[in-house]
Amino acid sequence: MTLSGCASYKPAPKSFQEATIQPYRLDSGDRLRVSVFEQPSLSNTYTVDQAGYIAFPLIGQITARGQTMPTLEGAIAAKLKQGYLRDPDVTIEMDRYRPVFVMGEVGRPGQYSYVPGMTAQNAIAIAGGFTSRGNQRDVDVTRKINGEVMTGRTTISSQVLAGDTVYVRERLF
Repeated sequence: MTLSGCASYKPAPKSFQEATIQPYRLDSGDRLRVSVFEQPSLSNTYTVDQAGYIAFPLIGQITARGQTMPTLEGAIAAKLKQGYLRDPDVTIEMDRYRPVFVMGEVGRPGQYSYVPGMTAQNAIAIAGGFTSRGNQRDVDVTRKINGEVMTGRTTISSQVLAGDTVYVRERLF
């Protein structure tokens, strides 16, 4: 008898840990608070849609997926400069991060609010903790890095990012 499936995940690649120290990259589900100085009609909260865009007044759809907040600020300001405002001052703050997902041997699998600095252990605690069969040593984390979805095995103390899926395997007694 061969065990396969969940036994096939390798330790997380180096890019996994590196992703936790990179500037935050926006993706679908992030909700942003965009302020345009002295332009209350343009200042609002905007959600990055499934296609990775935000719909912004005057300039229409603008790509947010994969951007950092400062890059997106510059892109919005540049578009507003093209015939709408002379010197737009755009500021973006995170209103709500996209959720993390916790599956497997936890009390309440599901989607949960992401908090910067969250670890796999924090996410598991929010999801009701380990079941009696949960493997408490390590977890499988699925993450999108540079548009590529990867899964790797990490310790429960490793940091998770917004949009990650944490999977707690069943332990073998």
